Amino acid sequence: MLRHLSIRDFVIVAALDLEFNSGFTVFSGETGAGKSILIDALALTLGARADASVVRTGESRADITAEFDVYPHVARWLDDQAFAAEGDEGQGGTVLLRRVVDAGGRSRAFINGTPATLTQLREVGEMLVDIHGQHAHQLLMRPDAQRELFDTHSGLADLAAATGRAWRTWRDASNAVETAQTRDRELQLERERLAWQLAELDKLAPQPGEWEEINAEHRRLSHSANLIEGVQGALAALSESDDAMISQLGSIVSKLRDLAEIDPALNDALAALEPAAIQLQEAAYSLTHYAQRLELDPDRLAQVEKRLDALHSTARKFRLQPETLPEEHETRQAQLAALDAAADLDALRAAEAKAREAYLAEAKQLSKARAKAAKALGAAVTTGMQELSMVGGSFEVALVPLAEGGAHGLEQVEFRVAGHAGVPLRPLAKVASGGELARISLALAVIASAASPTPTLIFDEVDTGIGGGVAEVVGRLLHQLGRARQVLCVTHLPQVAARGDHHFQVAKASDGNGGTVSSVNPLDRASRVEEVARMLGGLEITATTRRHAKEMLAA
Repeated sequence: MLRHLSIRDFVIVAALDLEFNSGFTVFSGETGAGKSILIDALALTLGARADASVVRTGESRADITAEFDVYPHVARWLDDQAFAAEGDEGQGGTVLLRRVVDAGGRSRAFINGTPATLTQLREVGEMLVDIHGQHAHQLLMRPDAQRELFDTHSGLADLAAATGRAWRTWRDASNAVETAQTRDRELQLERERLAWQLAELDKLAPQPGEWEEINAEHRRLSHSANLIEGVQGALAALSESDDAMISQLGSIVSKLRDLAEIDPALNDALAALEPAAIQLQEAAYSLTHYAQRLELDPDRLAQVEKRLDALHSTARKFRLQPETLPEEHETRQAQLAALDAAADLDALRAAEAKAREAYLAEAKQLSKARAKAAKALGAAVTTGMQELSMVGGSFEVALVPLAEGGAHGLEQVEFRVAGHAGVPLRPLAKVASGGELARISLALAVIASAASPTPTLIFDEVDTGIGGGVAEVVGRLLHQLGRARQVLCVTHLPQVAARGDHHFQVAKASDGNGGTVSSVNPLDRASRVEEVARMLGGLEITATTRRHAKEMLAA
């Protein structure tokens, strides 16, 4: 869960350090005091987009750090991503998420002090916090938002993603068939060009490394006479002439051995000459072997020159470097094979049929799972609606079949609602009023959160459009949710605020320089009475509103 939030120079917050506990925590304050700014700051540490506007006026950068407890799933992710968790490993440790945004709009991210990408922040953030924004009920008007919420809540996101991948594979296979049919003549001309090039290269049959090897052989053959003459001269000087170097050095070494027995001081000179004699002998052996292989071979020289000319001529014809001919040969073979496959309509149609079958298998599995989950979610939201003063109302997740299916499956997910008894179910976007949308959205949020493993849940003014007795129910639902999770809620309703285990008041004031700063203060029992009374009665707090506030807190 969230343990600590540190904010520096963010919008109208100069400096703020907040400690959090488990249970249900509420934030309240006058409109414009900066309640939602706290959520926005936290969202940055979770990978939300940022720009220069978040930096407090006159400052060089905004800096936000959030500290969370680590649970096993997050710990495994940190290990996989090479971000070591801080603290005692046996206690689970903590993880620090930090975001710095400068006045130019550039942003940096850190996990446990190590630079991280925004993608990594989002990945770990999704495991730590689930934020329900104040405009969540407006998203319910969009069909894609309804589908994503339903699939995520029902644990079908992976299956839906697999269905999408299978659909794209099928689409690509269908496009390949269509391309082959419409570009048949163009593909045929390209195939003929490649076939001609391959015939030339097949006839030449260039081998990897051949250009370098045959150039070296050509240099050797074309200079054979000079090589023979030079090697024979070297052998004569070393070992074959009357005054050969090896014989003379051998005599010197033999004589020095005798003299070294008389005066050991000659041993140093002897130690230097003996290896020299061995090396001269080895050089003579090497030259002898080389001379045995070396001969004038005009026929072979002609063959090599002919091969060099063939390689060079083909390379010039294809506008290539001669040494790249083997690689180009393989490339053109692959290109021709791809064109042959693209021109094979029967094979393409078979591949398309196979891709379609794979898609239908995934999509039908998704449809079956959705049908089961739709009944469960419909029943749960219907129950929630009764608690939220929509007595007799009902909710249904309709799965509307699509003619040919699509990237998201064989059906369209559609939320339908009846506001009260005796009214037929109709699409949510067409019949629900603003207040009904807010209540249904809240019911969905609470139900989805209860099924989610995320340890910290944040509700940012999701109670907008709700009041009276419904607000008391909302407060009770969020308080119940806080028994199992850490729940943070920005609210303007006293009925919700009174249910909090912890209460922070957000206020704004002048910074003395013509600007505005926001502050957040934890409230004790007495100050909570004053804040709830303010929420009940506005600016003028009377004894009656204080008494009512005490009764609400006591309840």
